[in-house]
Amino acid sequence: MKRSSQIKFWACATALLTTVNTVNAGDLVAGRNKVEMMCQNCHGLNGVANLPGAANLAGQQDEYLRRQLKAYRSGERQDPVMGVVAKMLTDDDIANLAAWYASIKVTVTDPE
Repeated sequence: MKRSSQIKFWACATALLTTVNTVNAGDLVAGRNKVEMMCQNCHGLNGVANLPGAANLAGQQDEYLRRQLKAYRSGERQDPVMGVVAKMLTDDDIANLAAWYASIKVTVTDPE
């Protein structure tokens, strides 16, 4: 393969991967806004739960959060509060919420 052909190939591959990642990426501003409206009372704006029994969401993996929210929305996963809340979420809302909480950096300290 000639050098110019290799460069074109890698440029196309990079553009394709960037497009795929952009399509699947959530909007952090929209995610934060949705958290402020619907999630922060239980899970905190920063992803650290405010209520006993609520999950800490800070730093969770994007894909994991999406799957769980969709499972609550479909009824596959059950919780009296999350079942109601998740039914109000669109796929875009779920992507944005997952992006917000996944973007929060968490520091872990081993017990001494």
